[in-house]
Amino acid sequence: MQSLSYLTLDNQRQSLLQPAVDSFALKISGGVLRRGDAGYDDARKVWNATVDRHPALIARCLTVGDVQAAVRFAATHRMLLSVRGGGHHIAGNAVVHDGLMLDLSGMSEVRIDAAARTAQVGPGALLGDLDRQAQAHGLATPLGINSTTGVAGLTLGGGFGWLTRRHGMTVDNLIAATVVTADGAVHEASAGSEPELFWALRGGGGNFGVVTSFKLQLHPVGPEVYAGLVVYPFEQARQVLRAWRDFSAGAPDELSVWAVMRKAPPLPFLPVSAHGTQVVIFPLLYCGDLSRGEQAAAPVTRFGTPLATALGPTPYAAFQTAFDPLLTPGGRNYWKSNNFGTLSDAALDAVIASGSRLPGPECEVFLAQLGGAMSRVEPTATAFVGRDARFIMNVHGRWSDAKDDQRVRAWARRAFEEAAPHATGSGYVNFLTEDEGERVAATYGANYPRLQALKRRYDAANLFRMNLNIAPAADAQGEGAS
Repeated sequence: MQSLSYLTLDNQRQSLLQPAVDSFALKISGGVLRRGDAGYDDARKVWNATVDRHPALIARCLTVGDVQAAVRFAATHRMLLSVRGGGHHIAGNAVVHDGLMLDLSGMSEVRIDAAARTAQVGPGALLGDLDRQAQAHGLATPLGINSTTGVAGLTLGGGFGWLTRRHGMTVDNLIAATVVTADGAVHEASAGSEPELFWALRGGGGNFGVVTSFKLQLHPVGPEVYAGLVVYPFEQARQVLRAWRDFSAGAPDELSVWAVMRKAPPLPFLPVSAHGTQVVIFPLLYCGDLSRGEQAAAPVTRFGTPLATALGPTPYAAFQTAFDPLLTPGGRNYWKSNNFGTLSDAALDAVIASGSRLPGPECEVFLAQLGGAMSRVEPTATAFVGRDARFIMNVHGRWSDAKDDQRVRAWARRAFEEAAPHATGSGYVNFLTEDEGERVAATYGANYPRLQALKRRYDAANLFRMNLNIAPAADAQGEGAS
């Protein structure tokens, strides 16, 4: 009789007889895939092409009942378990090797209640799905900047983007969540129902269960915003970045201006002679009155002598897809990230030095401007604790040839290390890579013991460990503490 070989939670090799696998498959609406099945290789692919793992089984969940059955099956057999929503996280933890992968991509429904200004979002929905449907009603919630990112992973790790300075983090806009915990039970978590679990879900990653539905607050945005790009030659990097830093300190919450150092893509408004040269790009968005946006953004064009400027009224949903061509699925990616409370001249010099050593045409260093509404939330109000970050640096190594793996990773690590003395020491969970587990405790800071206690309460066996893992507390001391 055929059997299935798999890895357990303690990394031991076990096997299941075929009737047990067949019985499990009957409980999953979308079916269960094994190696060699049609669709298996497509189902295990994620955004980051460096991730090439082979699950023993892939459960294609379409309902909450499917998720319950899959979680109980994994727990019963102590099978390594991973959960795939959008499959966009840099570390690739959505795909487990020789374990059970829950594929939630089929649970992608988005329902908008325009009167209540809320969205009910499935765990397989992408940012583009939510943006398009919300913008049909002139509404939006803070999300990331790449439309193929999954709403679930983004939200559970914090979530920030162009609207964050005005409307907070994505987790600050989470109203409620339906979650399946390690025992297969379904919980409705909100501020008024299971508030401790709700607190943990707001930034604690996938450590506490499988969220099968998110209820998010929406805000009037657009449909047109004042947005676009201002591009400077890299030779002006020190001048324009210092000017940007100083300008950021007094910028209104409605305005977000980021800084990107990279090789210039062939943008139609750039001179052809600039294509492929090193540049500093300031993408920006103002989510308010268009005329005020033009006035608020005007100083960005005077940081130096721009190569080109492309600013004006832009559909918000379109701007949310503007950077998709630079972040397409299938590239090899490795990131390193730092949070900054302030950007000293020395910090900027370190970042500029890394930007001058780009190892390939797809690599970049970006600095995201934060602050505003997200910084006015108490650090203990949600599991996400990085409220003191006024800027986040992401060193984005991206390339296509596996022969370049070591070289690009070495560049990213050096960039991180040189900037680290000027940073807060914490990180952003959604940017941490597979080799940064040691940064998890520092990233959660004073919230970490409370998270460990809640992990013990909801997942003492650490079934949900394919993530930036929060280890269960050794005992229940401190459980539920504020």
